[in-house]
Amino acid sequence: MPDMPSQEFRRLGHEVIDWIADYLRDPRAFPVTTQALPGELKARLPASPPIAGEPMDQILADFRDLIVPGATLWNHPRFHGYFSVSSSGPGILAEALIATLNLNGMVWKSSPAATELEQVVLDWLRQWLGLPESFFGMMYDTASLSTVHALLAARAKADPAMRTLGAAPGFVVYTSEQAHSSVEKGAMALGFGQQNVRKIGLDSQYRLRVDLLEQAIHADRMAGLRPCCVVATTGTTATTSIDPVAAIADVCRRETLWLHVDAAYGGFAAMVPEHRHLLDGIERADSIVTNPHKWLFTPQDCSILYLRHKDALRGALSLVPEYLRTAEDSQVVNYMDYTMALGRRFRALKLWFVMRYFGRERVAAIHREQLALAQTLTRWIEADPRFEVSAPVPLGLVCFRLRASNEHNQQLINRLNATGQVFFTHNVLDGKFVLRWAIGNIHTTEADLTTEWDLIRSTAAGLEQ
Repeated sequence: MPDMPSQEFRRLGHEVIDWIADYLRDPRAFPVTTQALPGELKARLPASPPIAGEPMDQILADFRDLIVPGATLWNHPRFHGYFSVSSSGPGILAEALIATLNLNGMVWKSSPAATELEQVVLDWLRQWLGLPESFFGMMYDTASLSTVHALLAARAKADPAMRTLGAAPGFVVYTSEQAHSSVEKGAMALGFGQQNVRKIGLDSQYRLRVDLLEQAIHADRMAGLRPCCVVATTGTTATTSIDPVAAIADVCRRETLWLHVDAAYGGFAAMVPEHRHLLDGIERADSIVTNPHKWLFTPQDCSILYLRHKDALRGALSLVPEYLRTAEDSQVVNYMDYTMALGRRFRALKLWFVMRYFGRERVAAIHREQLALAQTLTRWIEADPRFEVSAPVPLGLVCFRLRASNEHNQQLINRLNATGQVFFTHNVLDGKFVLRWAIGNIHTTEADLTTEWDLIRSTAAGLEQ
């Protein structure tokens, strides 16, 4: 047989599923972080590719013995770096089916189920988030690429000739000093130029200041430049600060500017009714990005872009060679018209599995519990005079530090991560080195946080000696 025999596949499939089930039953049996040194794994692998095939039993053994010990385990209840994420059971099962079918949803004809399920699932998610029916959704891999496409749509709407003549100079993008780096990188890639990205100053809660935004727009118009797009963030990477979207939307409407909202993390707070106010004004955006792989228990990668003006993006990107034309084109959505990539994975299947398995009420309940855990952490930190909370905690991220030098805080995070019991990342706020404690993994409990807080305090005590 050219492929793996079905009997062998069945046996190995059971073995793989058993390993996954054991891992998900209690990931705490594994260290969160690796003690591997740079180049260590590479040195243990053959320098030349195999000539003859190898037994899958040996390949799986190497996965267990070489790959897992050399990995930082994102899908772990004590992983608190970057944004804590979850790959849940239904999403994992869906990924196996996605790989089995191996569909390509570039045009409707290439896989009708992939295209139509994506439309249905993204409309379901739109309803969960309380967004207007006017939004058109599509899936990309990450928020970075979603943001690039949003900026492209904004640029195309302001400068339709860009498609044929290239990028005209002088268009300006506005965002906050805490916006994700993808905003600036997207502007660089699309020809806005770094010098035409305005990073607007912040208020005491690390939110974009609307008065400074208005001043920057006015100054650019007076200088003969062409303001194009404002990017607001609901849940910044640094502190999960939430920009005043409603007030920014007022400015964008007066100035006829495109408003893109980066809700990659914070957008799912809209599913908890008592926190919906945090996203006031998001329904007035021209585009919104949100990531199910961040806070909707969906395996990497899965990012959603919603557009109010889908024709702006289609006008910028649609290019249909003869071999991709079909008899159904006038009746269907061909997602290739809205993306720079032609090939498209069947990501909708895993989001469909996750949404159906958990349901809106259960998702909201999990989010509510995780937001409460972040507030519990905040109280613990505030009660210990050796520590301080470094930023407001509107969502599931707590920024904190020792009341000590930056060097002491650097030592603290290094020693904590070296234990393998936890994983934190850091940031610098107002010149101070802070630790980021992100809550978001579906398996994280208060018992985990208690154990971790005890470890933090004992480690800090060791630094003081």
